[in-house]
Amino acid sequence: MQATVKWMDDAMFIGESGSGHSVVMDGPEDLGGRNMGFRPMEMLLLGTGGCSIYDVMSMLKKSRQQVTDCRVELQAERADEVPAVFTRINLHFVVTGIALKESQVKRAVSLSAEKYCSASIMLGAAGVEISHSYEIAEAHTGQD
Repeated sequence: MQATVKWMDDAMFIGESGSGHSVVMDGPEDLGGRNMGFRPMEMLLLGTGGCSIYDVMSMLKKSRQQVTDCRVELQAERADEVPAVFTRINLHFVVTGIALKESQVKRAVSLSAEKYCSASIMLGAAGVEISHSYEIAEAHTGQD
């Protein structure tokens, strides 16, 4: 895996992935930025969410669950001192579908947390307190 981050000006950078996609990162105005893009630590948090939701959706599809919507809401806390590392992250999955089996949702979230999500497992190994939770919502089929 490769990536490049190029300085543009002040606190703005353009990141380009090895697959050719780009993203703007910028700092807040009080730190010399113009607030024109993601903060680098936000990117790390989003990447963790993306890694985990990919796992969860993959497993739910394989178990033939009728998922109509899924999101992961991330809450993170950071240390007050430099380096302001993440100290805690909670990944809360909201899975919506038709007749979803709770056992399958619970299993998918657990397997992502314990076995598959490289990002959250790596952060946990570095001392970040990682927790996972989920809720299930029934999709409205229009026949109600």
